[in-house]
Amino acid sequence: MGSPADLATWTTGLVTFSGEETEQAAAAFARLLPPDTVLALEGDLGAGKTTFVRGLVRGLGVTGDITSPSFALLNVYDGGRQVFHVDAYRLTSPEGFDDLLIWDLAKSPWNVLVEWPERVAGRLPRGHWTMKAALLAEGGHRFTLVRPG
Repeated sequence: MGSPADLATWTTGLVTFSGEETEQAAAAFARLLPPDTVLALEGDLGAGKTTFVRGLVRGLGVTGDITSPSFALLNVYDGGRQVFHVDAYRLTSPEGFDDLLIWDLAKSPWNVLVEWPERVAGRLPRGHWTMKAALLAEGGHRFTLVRPG
């Protein structure tokens, strides 16, 4: 396995075997995610998306509680960047993403992290990055980055 601080490792796929390992790897990934970029997190329930986000948000300098926005739909954090964490699972239409007013509130540098992006795909900007999360048979989690282009 390559270093989680190297983009090539993420594009070929990085495997973790615990929540702590996932959070540490995601914190390292935070240094690779450009400011003012949307990261879509794809994967089935239990694939590690929220755990990944927790580590990523910590890596962006946020302290305090970092929770899933499953019921609130959106959590906003301020650290080294303004971070918008969206759980689009319960949105009933792609237009519901617009109702969150993220683009009205975002001040550079920011990142938008979207779980269940397929529910709002038409509302995500061109050029967004995608992290695909998968639960492996042996109990690990694989994270694979897909960049635009």
